[in-house]
Amino acid sequence: MKEYKIPTLPLSVELENKPILKQLNLANKQLAELKGLVQTIPNESILINSLTLQEAKDSSEVENIVTTHDDLYKTDLDVSDFIASAAAKEVMNYREAIQVGFQLVRKDKLITNNIIKEVQKVLDGNTAGFRKVPGTTLKNSCGNTIYTPPQDGLAVERLMSELEQFINTQELCNLDPLIKLAVIHHQFESIHPFYDGNGRTGRIVSILFLVANDLLDLPILYLSRYITHNKGEYYRLLQAVREKEENEAQWQEWVIFILRGIEETAKDTIVMVKQILRLMAEYKHILRPIFGSQYRHDLLNNLFSHPYTKIEYTEQAMQVRRKTAAKYLDMIVETGLLEKVKIKRSNYYINKKLVDILMNHHKPSQEGNA
Repeated sequence: MKEYKIPTLPLSVELENKPILKQLNLANKQLAELKGLVQTIPNESILINSLTLQEAKDSSEVENIVTTHDDLYKTDLDVSDFIASAAAKEVMNYREAIQVGFQLVRKDKLITNNIIKEVQKVLDGNTAGFRKVPGTTLKNSCGNTIYTPPQDGLAVERLMSELEQFINTQELCNLDPLIKLAVIHHQFESIHPFYDGNGRTGRIVSILFLVANDLLDLPILYLSRYITHNKGEYYRLLQAVREKEENEAQWQEWVIFILRGIEETAKDTIVMVKQILRLMAEYKHILRPIFGSQYRHDLLNNLFSHPYTKIEYTEQAMQVRRKTAAKYLDMIVETGLLEKVKIKRSNYYINKKLVDILMNHHKPSQEGNA
């Protein structure tokens, strides 16, 4: 097996040819529409809470960490009588890692190596940082080594320092940010800088890159769903570039794959955000007359920020006493908009229509590559 020499960035291959630019145009168009649509959502936590949890679930599935929506939402609620599975806890860590990364990146629009380390630390719960000890190899499902990343700790540091410069310095490369994202993702996965969590950290870096470049205001484009449904092709193309690194055709195929993923994922997310907006309008139409002068937007926002909610969330959102919050939730249960469930001594409330939107969106569509 030929050793892959990780290239110096920017690449010497041509990445703005006709097929790439054609796909780039489609991806940018969908992304711009998604960005505009998201700005119409009244409260950013509605999408951040629900969609980052979806991304966390799908990204973890790429690494065969599988859990159910029900487990995840219960874990998110932190209901005292519910014991979360190890997989659900890992997915929650991923969601927290996205949110930590987002808060750090949205301020200065930079993705530094310190931020990347912080994301991986939250994700994996360790402070080991970049690899310093040799021995890391990538194996296929049969246990055969298919790729050996740089083994020397100093080389890993140097390559990540170069990647940091490439990510944050516009003057180094005048490629469109989405083409650049495809290059960054490949470079990161090839450096494989951490002992664990490289795939998931790399996918979070891609989401944060869209925010850092003002292509999205919120980290809600979850490419992991596309990668999960095209897993074989994703790994084949990653490896094809490594085996024929100077081959323009291999890079072209990889870049188009990522751009198509951005287009399809943005399209799917647009559909879902529109469904959520329609459902919010429907709920508002039903709840306003019932609550009268007591109705506040915070009530609706709470129901859509947490697919499974509890009395404490309503207390905080509405700034009311526990008894009043419980009464409000029970009034909504009577309308059929929420379902009340009990785990031993704890009650929680399910927004079933919202859960249906999120779960159906999770399934692969019947079109294209999905």
